[in-house]
Amino acid sequence: MIIDTLDNLVKYTSLNPLFADVLEFLKNNDLETLQAGKHQIIDGDLFVNIQMAKGKTKEEAVLETHKCMIDIQIPISGEETFGYIPACDLPEVEYNAEKDITKFPGVPSQSFVTCKKGMFAVFFPQDGHAPCITDQPELKKAIFKVKVVS
Repeated sequence: MIIDTLDNLVKYTSLNPLFADVLEFLKNNDLETLQAGKHQIIDGDLFVNIQMAKGKTKEEAVLETHKCMIDIQIPISGEETFGYIPACDLPEVEYNAEKDITKFPGVPSQSFVTCKKGMFAVFFPQDGHAPCITDQPELKKAIFKVKVVS
């Protein structure tokens, strides 16, 4: 997991070659004005979902992991808190390969981090994360889905 400001995203491009394409997309697009929905950047390897997500409490937020994609999550309309737990501490649960997600309802997060506007969080396959924790009824956010490159 990485938490940092968008100004520093360039420092992480060596972790995955597609991170440079995320930076290029951010330079050429205003997340605040992008319409909600899925925007393909590199077919099959990189896209961004612009969501209007319902705000959740720490107790309502559900932990999840992904095997094939890395999440770069960017709150747009306000602060977003994420629950966190290392995936190695999570129980065995059925993986949905079609949606590349495993959900862990009822499993509590071990810790929490908050991203303010202008920040981002990166969640790798080893990072269990519970998104959308906010006191806002609705949160506009961007979720870049970046294919894991081995």
